[in-house]
Amino acid sequence: MSQGSRKPVSEDTLGFVYGLAAYGVWGLFPLYWKRLDMVPATQILAHRIVWAFFFTLTLCFILGRKKELSALFHSPKRLASVFVASLLITVNWGIYIWAVNESRIIETSLGYYLNPLLSAAMGAFVLHEKMDKGMIVAYMVAGLGIIVLTVSYGQLPWVALTLASTFGVYGLIKKMAGLDALTGLTVETGAMFPFALAFILFQQKAGIGAFGYMGIMGTTLLLLSGLVTAIPLLLYASGIKRLALSKMGFLQYISPTTQLLLGVFVFGEVVDLPQGIAFGFVIMALLIFGFTRRRRKVLLA
Repeated sequence: MSQGSRKPVSEDTLGFVYGLAAYGVWGLFPLYWKRLDMVPATQILAHRIVWAFFFTLTLCFILGRKKELSALFHSPKRLASVFVASLLITVNWGIYIWAVNESRIIETSLGYYLNPLLSAAMGAFVLHEKMDKGMIVAYMVAGLGIIVLTVSYGQLPWVALTLASTFGVYGLIKKMAGLDALTGLTVETGAMFPFALAFILFQQKAGIGAFGYMGIMGTTLLLLSGLVTAIPLLLYASGIKRLALSKMGFLQYISPTTQLLLGVFVFGEVVDLPQGIAFGFVIMALLIFGFTRRRRKVLLA
């Protein structure tokens, strides 16, 4: 086949590739943040925001995105959605970093296993995608898993539920806003930048800041946290614009599965009986959901 007759890559395929790359990087995140477990989670979070903002803002100027940034500030509705997305992703980052460094990687992976179901539910209720019996059964089975954890813990598994809900709603907002990936992330991190920078300066002045006082390796990891943060988010934002929310949600299996394996085989965490039962219910729900999607697609073909 000649180069001129080559078929262009579809938006759906591009979205799949971007999503695959994003979730692959996110799955390996515990390896990075565990190297910083001597630093308080709040400081790591602040550094992520500050350096991610510098990185994305620099890219905006290099790639000539000044017009897009200016246009966003002239659209109050889209600007408001970006600020809400900024709050959601900040909460998500903070809880995730804290949980990883508190050796609760398994619980974080459960949260991200729940997210595809939440994404599909929001697609049904917010974007008016049709909800069928397969989806309803899947939600009921996943709900049983959460009930098992709640009873065994004596409280709701808040880490898993908060991670799932904040990232799920973040993805929905990104899809509805339809923002350019780089522009959106620049403004998202910019919204939290003044607070994050003030916190870092306060910690440094008080003599309890980590930056520059934990060796070359630790300081470099903090400095690169913006790059590490921005790259998968840019990939995700590019993917979510091109791929259906339900399809994008299912790519997320890559991330929690990788995190679960890291938690057990690299960091030595143990899956207790209630967690094992809960994982079983959630994975069963995902299998039901995936099977009914495929069957429905065949029937409609």
